[in-house]
Amino acid sequence: MGFLGVCATSGVAKDQKYAWSETKQESISSMISQYIDHAVLHPTNTEDDLRAACKKAPQWGVATVCVRPCDVALAAELLKGTSVGVSTVIGFPHGANASCIKAAESRLACEQGATELDMVVNIGRVHGADWDYVEQDIRAVVETGREFGALTKVIFENALLVGDEQKIELCKICISVGAAFVKTSTGFGFHKIPDGYFVAGGATDHDLQLMRENCGDLGLKASGGIRTYDDALRVVQLGATRIGTSATEAILEGEAVHPVTAVMEEDDNS
Repeated sequence: MGFLGVCATSGVAKDQKYAWSETKQESISSMISQYIDHAVLHPTNTEDDLRAACKKAPQWGVATVCVRPCDVALAAELLKGTSVGVSTVIGFPHGANASCIKAAESRLACEQGATELDMVVNIGRVHGADWDYVEQDIRAVVETGREFGALTKVIFENALLVGDEQKIELCKICISVGAAFVKTSTGFGFHKIPDGYFVAGGATDHDLQLMRENCGDLGLKASGGIRTYDDALRVVQLGATRIGTSATEAILEGEAVHPVTAVMEEDDNS
């Protein structure tokens, strides 16, 4: 599979780091594109939008196309025979579904061809520090996915959390239950800012660093606000091993004028 493919699925060890170097143009697409889950999640996306995305995805070389649960079966049909997987969202976007519903949603998605499940934690239970509930809620999806060989990514929705302690505790739980990835945001988690406007939270430098430091060998998915090639480079430099974005084409077009790729070096202190 090679280094980049391993990173896109498994995460990076804590004693390793990224360095950036000039390289040949043809190496570029095999780097950034393999990190991307191309998102087709907007409420207004049509079947034509899905078909267009699934047609382009193998050309882009992305890891998966991330679709709404109602679109899993069609996406699996359209991507059959390609290297691109089908990911979908569970309990999206607020995480408030009962755990049994999340498990049932996961089972149906896997039966229809999903290979990766991006679930949202129960945000209210996180705020209430009901960690037993939060753990069993995540476990319900992880274990269902495991029956089908599907990976589970756990979305924290960081913009709606209070302080680092909640994020650190979620990382611990994800390690404990055997999740494959921790993930920053849905991209639809709107919060109020001081001027009274509502904005969607995304992948901040602070949160990515915090999650990378606390999620062990799990993968780290950066999602929310990643719209350009420079955004993508930034989050990978901070330790992201997967990127959620609907701006794949713009990112890869930006890549064409930035001949940069990643190599991994052993930490000097290891």
